Amino acid sequence: MTPAAHKRPAPHAEPPTEPSSAGRGSAIGRRMVLTLAVTCGVAVGTVYFPQSISPLIAAGLHVPPDAAALAVTAVQAGYTAGIFLLVPLGDRLPPRPFLATLLALTGLSLLAAGCAPTLPALIAASALTGVTTVAAPIIAPLAAGLAPADRRGAVTGTLLSGSIGGMLLARTFSGTLGERLGWRAPYLVAAVLTLLLATVLARTLPMTAPPARRPYPALLAEPLRLLRTEPDLRRSCLYQACVFAGFSAVWTCLALLLTGPSYGLDAQAAGLLALVGGATMLCAPLAGRLVDRRGPDPVNLVCLLGVLAAAAVLTAGACGGAAGLTALTTGTLLLDVAMQSGMVANQARIFALRPDARSRLNTAYMTCAYLGGSAGSWLGTRAYGHAGWPGVCVLVAALTALALARHLVSPSHLFPPLTFSRRRTEPAGRARDRA
Repeated sequence: MTPAAHKRPAPHAEPPTEPSSAGRGSAIGRRMVLTLAVTCGVAVGTVYFPQSISPLIAAGLHVPPDAAALAVTAVQAGYTAGIFLLVPLGDRLPPRPFLATLLALTGLSLLAAGCAPTLPALIAASALTGVTTVAAPIIAPLAAGLAPADRRGAVTGTLLSGSIGGMLLARTFSGTLGERLGWRAPYLVAAVLTLLLATVLARTLPMTAPPARRPYPALLAEPLRLLRTEPDLRRSCLYQACVFAGFSAVWTCLALLLTGPSYGLDAQAAGLLALVGGATMLCAPLAGRLVDRRGPDPVNLVCLLGVLAAAAVLTAGACGGAAGLTALTTGTLLLDVAMQSGMVANQARIFALRPDARSRLNTAYMTCAYLGGSAGSWLGTRAYGHAGWPGVCVLVAALTALALARHLVSPSHLFPPLTFSRRRTEPAGRARDRA
């Protein structure tokens, strides 16, 4: 049992602005969870599907391939900005109209992108798409608040499965559709799907009161304050930043390895290998159920050890041939499962800290994760340039060892759960009451 789990039953742990978990558990059923998971998949897929049709955009708009890639960069940059600027509003605005409006704006911007006559117009529409397609990081804390405490991990895992499915299938969907109907078709189909989901959520999403009424500038500053005041948030961010950095390093350098002299494959091989990660769609809900039963700390420990094992297995991928390809397939699958399962545990931990600030907690968490991923890509390419594929695997192991060392000295490992809850719960409750 984790410290966060002991804080939940305390009478002062829940602010008066939020109903109890039991009372809200009836507000979300399995059908609603499935609808939200599909919404997460479509929203996340919107960020990734342009990657597969960048060459088609270049040919269709008669621009160089590197210029067409700016449309991909624009949607990713917009997504990062949207996490920082819009996700904290999930704690201030009613979720039903907020999500429906965001999805409607995403659908309209996708429609504008699909009809863009020039590359600058496409880049502008792509940036707007990225800013508004932040439904997934808003839905995650919303669903955690609607679900009863004993189902929170399972619900988080199901939503993460939807995001993983969108991430994996978006590239295949857009590439196949783009080859047959042209580069505009994926944008237009995605626009229709997003507008349809906006309509569905506007009719079916439970109406709940926002937990916070703070001014917008205060909401923007809140994630930094939460990082300073919540130790469990800081360590969750550290775990995910380190693991996601290693994950990004592997997938950034994998194409270099597969197209290099060891394998001599084409660039599509990395995309096909990524489909192996589809197994995480099944593992994430299982990890969520395990978090519900045992708490997030044991799951984090297993996941960090799994990443270390993945780094060891991936090292054999430098050998080339069938044996090396088998090692790459096994290692990337293990890495994907461990990373995504660890994310379920981390989010379950942070969502239990401050029920009135879940969106702001998720903003801090996701921002740290993406900063870690960006740093991992940068470090990975340099490790590959200096030491080849084994250097990338050593980088993954070193980053994971840093997170594991922090995990092993966390208070939950130093003190019995009951002793720790008595030491922490009452001051935390007073601090929250003062807030």
